[in-house]
Amino acid sequence: MIGAHKPRVEREADEHDFKLRDLVGYMARGLVDHPESVDVDILAPGDDGVLELTVHPDDIGHVIGKQGRTARSLRLTLGAASARIDRRMSLEIAA
Repeated sequence: MIGAHKPRVEREADEHDFKLRDLVGYMARGLVDHPESVDVDILAPGDDGVLELTVHPDDIGHVIGKQGRTARSLRLTLGAASARIDRRMSLEIAA
C-alpha cells in the first residue's frame, strides 16, 4: 500500500535520546541571554524521534537567527549526531 504509515510504537527514552537532548540544550544555552530558561523535551523517543526546544521569549530570535540560519544549523548538527547512531531526530522550536 503506497503512502501508508506504520503505526508508531511507543517507546521509553533511552540513553541516546537523553544524550541528543543534552546536546541541543548545550548548544542552545550558548546562544541565548537567559540560559536558565532553556528546556528541551523528548516528544517522541526512538529512531524517528522529536525534540522540542523552549527558550525565554526574548531569546527566540537568537535561536532562530537571521532567515532561520541558526535553527537550520541546530537541526543539521542534531541530524549529524543522530545519524552517527543510526537514528533520525528532528527538532521543533516552541515559540
